[in-house]
Order: sequence, then structure tokens, then C-alpha cells
Amino acid sequence: MRRPEILRLVIGSLLLALSILIPVSLGGVLGVVIGPFSATLASHVPSFLAMLYGPLVAGIVGLGSSLGFFLRLGPVVGLRAAMHIPVGIMGALMLRKRVSYPITLVALAPVHAGLEALAVVLLGAAPQAGVLVGAGTLLHHAMDTIIAVLLWKALFARGFEIHPDRLHPSKATK
Repeated sequence: MRRPEILRLVIGSLLLALSILIPVSLGGVLGVVIGPFSATLASHVPSFLAMLYGPLVAGIVGLGSSLGFFLRLGPVVGLRAAMHIPVGIMGALMLRKRVSYPITLVALAPVHAGLEALAVVLLGAAPQAGVLVGAGTLLHHAMDTIIAVLLWKALFARGFEIHPDRLHPSKATK
């Protein structure tokens, strides 16, 4: 195994662990619950960072998030969290097309919100509940985007270039 593959495996594993640990330990505690909507601060961050390591890593980390929320808060929240799988894969594909990381996360916000709202409505909730979940997810996505972008920038400031195709220290310091 080459060094970039080992780094991708290790970082992906750590993000997977976080995507399960955050909802299991903080789900319903460090967050907000309003009807069918719930938000756990930083729960999207592992999925957002996983996008940087490719579609497979992003999909697996999204699956971990879904599992964590299912275990802690039940099937409705678990299904909503399963929307992190397609959102993560789409984000990783956008990054491969050289869309910037912050723009990718902003562009995915309405997709993420729409998928979570659809999941709730498909499970039998009233359309108004879908609107509440969609609006709440937009706000939650925005907060976690800020956290993820700050972490991403901090890694760049340390001289590490994070890109799906290049997982090695950058030659440039800025």
C-alpha cells in the first residue's frame, strides 16, 4: 500500500469513528429538537471533511453517521442522516471536478435540506414538518459548513494540501 492510500484509510477511519461517536454521545444532548427536526452541532463535519478524500470515503462516513443517529435517536433521524451518503458522494465528485471546497459545501446545502425534508415526508410526516426539517437542515448545514471550512483552512495553514488526488504535505507554505 502506498502512503496516500494509507493516509486515506487512516483519515477515513477516523472520520468514520467520529461520524458514529458524535451522534451516539451527543445526539439529543448538544443540539436542538423542534418537532421532527433535530440538530446535533458538528454532526455533519466528519461527512463534510470526508468529501475531501473521495466518494467512497464520503459514502462510508455518511453511512456511519446514519448508523450513529439510528442507534441514538431512532429510525426517522437515522433515515435523515442517511442523506449524508448521497450528499457526501456528490460533494466528493464536485471536488474532483475542481470546484472549491467552500463552494461545494454551499452548493450542497439546498440538496441536503431537500433530501432530509423528503425523507421525513416519505415516512408519513405532514408537508409542514418537511418544511421545518428542510429549513432547520439549511441552518444546521450552514453552521457545520463554517466549522468544516475552518478546520480545512487550519490544515492548509499547517502546510498540508488536502485534495482527493494529493494527500501529502504541500511544497508551498501558503
